[in-house]
Amino acid sequence: MLDFARTGAAVGGTSATLEKTRVLAAYFRSLDNDDDLRRAAVFMAGRPFGQSKRRTLGLGWATVSKVVGGISGRDDGELQGLFSKHSDFGDWAGEALEGRTENGDVPLEEVEKTLEAIRSARGAAKVTPLEKLLRRLHPEAARFVVKIISGEMRIGLSEGLVEAAIAEAFGHPVTQVKRVHLITGDIGETAVRVKRGLIETSEVTLFQPIRFMLASPVETAAEAFDRMGAEKVWTEEKYDGVRCQLHHADGRVELFSRDLKETTSAFPELAENAARLGHAVLFDGEVLAHRDGKVLRFFELQHRLGRKQVTVDLRREVPVVLVIFDMLYLDGRSLLDEPLEERRRLLEGLRVEHPFLLARLEEATSPPDLDRIFADTRERGHEGLMVKDPASPYTPGRRGLAWLKLKRPLATLDVVVTAVEWGHGKRKGVLSDYTFAVKDTATGRLVNVGKAYTGLTDAEIAEMTKRFLSLTIDDRGWARLVRPEVVLEVAFDSIQHSGRHASGYALRFPRIVRIRDDKPVEEIDTLERVAELYERFFGTQTAEKLSEVAET
Repeated sequence: MLDFARTGAAVGGTSATLEKTRVLAAYFRSLDNDDDLRRAAVFMAGRPFGQSKRRTLGLGWATVSKVVGGISGRDDGELQGLFSKHSDFGDWAGEALEGRTENGDVPLEEVEKTLEAIRSARGAAKVTPLEKLLRRLHPEAARFVVKIISGEMRIGLSEGLVEAAIAEAFGHPVTQVKRVHLITGDIGETAVRVKRGLIETSEVTLFQPIRFMLASPVETAAEAFDRMGAEKVWTEEKYDGVRCQLHHADGRVELFSRDLKETTSAFPELAENAARLGHAVLFDGEVLAHRDGKVLRFFELQHRLGRKQVTVDLRREVPVVLVIFDMLYLDGRSLLDEPLEERRRLLEGLRVEHPFLLARLEEATSPPDLDRIFADTRERGHEGLMVKDPASPYTPGRRGLAWLKLKRPLATLDVVVTAVEWGHGKRKGVLSDYTFAVKDTATGRLVNVGKAYTGLTDAEIAEMTKRFLSLTIDDRGWARLVRPEVVLEVAFDSIQHSGRHASGYALRFPRIVRIRDDKPVEEIDTLERVAELYERFFGTQTAEKLSEVAET
């Protein structure tokens, strides 16, 4: 583990991408066996387990803090001071444990076993294996164990650089490494396959989720046709659900979310019906909640997410369907390289039945044609439209030009910042996360409606950090309450009811359009305006018929 930690420190010690890649590649080559290579690649990506393992530690930061504090013998004030200095859990733990551990080393295998023991333990029992490991380790090794546990390495090492290091270590083009990774969905498994030269044989394996194909954003119909270069395009609604990959063979069914986590237990009716499909398949689609023939908003679907068990009552209150828009595998045959048109033909040939529906397609042959379809979509309260090239293969994990997302904000709001938080990773040391509010004219109070952390340049964030430091009225360490003086214009995907904010509303996926120094706080938007937008575009009266988004 100490060699791993020293490699990580060397990677973090240089800003040169080529040097990071060289150092990590040399380390990967030095490992004696495939199992250590798999572990090292996974750990370097900041994960305790490979994604194909589908495991989580279930270890809260309070427990880690308690263990590190106990071993170090430092008081709370000293520990808080160290964290304020680093703003990074691993770096904090490394310094807190200096001179307080046995300065030993353990194999990567033992670290993996300890992480598995932590995962398997319940409640307070998770403390023992973690404490035993950290006490033995050199503080530098302990520093990286805590980084792995926290899920953030923060050494300037992206997953793309890990791929590049694997490519350099074993003499394969990085494009080939990326393809293997897109198919396996697991950086550790990818490293081993590349080392063994198993490049061309890497294909779809059922029950091992692959990365979803992604869409690139465009703002106009003309831009969509120019970038795609196709004579005709297919369009689909941009659904208000959750992306889902369904794998089935011989009665076995597993569902996976966009981040490749298993979600089968959240949607038992889909699993039950898939078991009777009669074909080995891998579907790509979107889970939608519905009631009385109408699509429910994402807010309703959230009641089904993250559950290990769904009650009969919940299944009745929030029923779901899977709207299938692609098929990547059929009866032993990978369909990744087949054109979308052929994949759709094979999908239609299955004649699936409720709760499986096929996405409703509409064809456009010109920008005006596409503009018409988009206008119809906007009229129904949708922000975007998916545009696809019927001749395109399925490229896992890639955001290319074969799938586009035609998207324009439904509206923007002028809001005022009420609180800010310190950023993480490359935004460490700057205030980059802004909680914002609108005015409730009934009470005269400001009420929060969301938090945004995208849209500004690094230079703007640096300047805003100075500004917010001067506006701070309450320093809470990781966050600061600020005087409400900075006005922002924000765009968003949708609005939903929320008990989290006093306003009763929350903006989904807000992003900063610009800083409105020209606008006084007295002229920001109101809670009434938020309610008006909600009712116009997202209220119960705007619910779309299921038959309008899918072939029922």
